[in-house]
Amino acid sequence: MCGICGQFNFSRGEEVRLEDLRAMSTAIVHRGPDDHGFYTNRNLGFGFRRLSIIDLSGGHQPMSNRQETVWVVFNGEIYNFPELRKQLEERGYQFRTNSDTEVIVHGYEEWGDEVLNHLNGMFGVAIWDVNRRRLILARDRMGIKPVYYSIRDGQLWFGSEIRAILAAPGVPRPAIDPQAVESFLRYRYTPAPDTILEGVKKLAAGTRLVVEEGKLPTVDRWWDFSPEKFDPMPNEREAESQLLEIYSAAVKRQLISDVPVGILLSGGMDSALLLALMSKVQGSYKTFSVGYGTTFVDDELRDAAETAEILGSSNAQVQISPVEFEANLERVISIVEEPVATSSIIPMYYVCERARQEVTVALIGQGPDELFGGYKRHLGVRYGEYWRRLPGPIRSLLKSAVSAYRSESGRRAVYSLDVQDRLQRYQQVFSLLAPDSIQALFRPGVLNPAFPLMPAGWQELLPQMAGVDELGGLQFLEIRSSLPDELLLYADKLSMAHSLELRVPYLDQEVVEYAERLDSSFKVRFGTRKWLHRRVAGQFLPKTILARKKRGFATNVVDDWLRKSVSRNMDTIFADMSSSIYDYLEPGAIKTMLGEHKAGRADHHKVLFSIVVLEYVLRHYRTYRPSRTGLVAEVAGRN
Repeated sequence: MCGICGQFNFSRGEEVRLEDLRAMSTAIVHRGPDDHGFYTNRNLGFGFRRLSIIDLSGGHQPMSNRQETVWVVFNGEIYNFPELRKQLEERGYQFRTNSDTEVIVHGYEEWGDEVLNHLNGMFGVAIWDVNRRRLILARDRMGIKPVYYSIRDGQLWFGSEIRAILAAPGVPRPAIDPQAVESFLRYRYTPAPDTILEGVKKLAAGTRLVVEEGKLPTVDRWWDFSPEKFDPMPNEREAESQLLEIYSAAVKRQLISDVPVGILLSGGMDSALLLALMSKVQGSYKTFSVGYGTTFVDDELRDAAETAEILGSSNAQVQISPVEFEANLERVISIVEEPVATSSIIPMYYVCERARQEVTVALIGQGPDELFGGYKRHLGVRYGEYWRRLPGPIRSLLKSAVSAYRSESGRRAVYSLDVQDRLQRYQQVFSLLAPDSIQALFRPGVLNPAFPLMPAGWQELLPQMAGVDELGGLQFLEIRSSLPDELLLYADKLSMAHSLELRVPYLDQEVVEYAERLDSSFKVRFGTRKWLHRRVAGQFLPKTILARKKRGFATNVVDDWLRKSVSRNMDTIFADMSSSIYDYLEPGAIKTMLGEHKAGRADHHKVLFSIVVLEYVLRHYRTYRPSRTGLVAEVAGRN
């Protein structure tokens, strides 16, 4: 696990300066405090920070082949590198290290651009072909590791975090993209390739940027997996056996490490199953949990401790308070760099901090909700396929009955099923507010009326959804958009702020591609979410764990008190006309929304929290100065 950065003056002759690379590298020293390295080749330069995980004495980057015609900087882990190494050795390649990085170097020599399709892992990687004067930047299939870039006037800067790019001399002061603000308020994150900043982009999951000297840069999708249903579809027993086998292989692969490994344990089924599978490979592991204590009815600390005891692992717990949440929200948002309006960022920050005291690698149970239909929205989409087949009068009658007891979000999910266009249906499910409601929040003239409301990256994915059903299409989009650009993005930033590597076995390539080929009946069946995943878990876990209420990663707890405790902060931000949000948003619209929320006429807490997050992000960039000490010193200085 590392941090990478670099510069390529692809249509300009000036050489890259080592001191510029040092400035970029220093900004992300927290990602790799163990080692650093640089490489320059006239108008191309790489910087690297290393967190040593595999081959502790070797593995120095930037790394090259013996002829120094191929150079690589790489952030992440390649889990199938032993198998790839064996293949390459059989073809005559000689290895100088035991590092997974070297399989990328020789793999590129052997397979060229296709090397990416041979890699099973998480990665942000830069490959420099000296002879062709050609650079490839790529992000892994699931988008577990981020890759940012900026292109201006024939120059490219890239990095594992935005702060690496902004630290480069010559990069202009960051400016906010109003259309990205609109996207954030719609989805609570910013879909790739956009970021909140004009001129700074991020690679979408499974895509690459190719820049060749003297030519225009191009971005394309290197992982273009298009799921096709199994034919024949496995029966229930076969599917359960197959999924367990794939899970077990993925966990075994991702436990490879030369440093201590643990797990972030919630009180739920997914992380419990993951711990059981880990224990099956090799004894017990240290577990780390976070919560808000018994003050909150949905707290997970007791459940997590019980899970660890049942499975024979020790459990270290972190208990945080609403006061700590409020006091640290702005700082944590600045670490994430992009606006992400999920309250679980604070628990994630604290549990990663605690875990790093004892381990360098931690596994997390992210993925089954997106793969197997774990959210409430999946119920509506799953059965909406049948809903649309009903005659119009019957649908109207059922709508009236449903609206009498369903929540607003539930009604929105049901109504969205009447929409014919698939992406529009999905967009309604994902959107926090309707398009006209969001646009009404903005000052006149801020938004470009010609700007498309549908994220461009979503439209490009539509052909790959052709072989999946309605629920499968929504999940396909989640796995390639909201998962990498929201949940995995903040997990990466907040873990690496503490120099902790997170691994996500449920998002192993083989797991994802298997799940996406299954019929939706294996995911949501008779109203039971994650049906097949639950069957596998039942082989390892007692009913006491399987029957627990889904609570998330302390998110429900935070949302509960957010409306009551953080309202004072909201009042301060919203009442101050010098707040940065009012450069973009209409004060009257915000005042109306806040009034409705306080009076109990509507529940706007998600939108209001999103606006608070936006304010802190805008403040961060309004006063932004590139760090000369790195985030580690920055965070320590504020504690």
